[in-house]
Amino acid sequence: MATRPKKTSRINPVRKEKRRFWLTIPQKLVRRPIIWEIGHKYPIVTNIGQASVTPEMGIISLEMEGKREDIKKVIAWLEGLTIKVEPVEIGTIEG
Repeated sequence: MATRPKKTSRINPVRKEKRRFWLTIPQKLVRRPIIWEIGHKYPIVTNIGQASVTPEMGIISLEMEGKREDIKKVIAWLEGLTIKVEPVEIGTIEG
């Protein structure tokens, strides 16, 4: 008698995903290597889409690729450092 394949959940907890965020970095952290730290503290691949950094503040468009739970940990860590993290809205038309 043949056995049926095991049903799996549609949500794969180990599936990697890509998410883009705007990071607003306060003056006190502008010289800190935040993106480097993310790559060394978490199993996340980062890609800077664009950035504008002055001595007063930094604004970075950052793509993160990894497990959803790891991306959430990175966001919590960044917010704990007082970095504002906002998702990049794709396909949104303001009117």
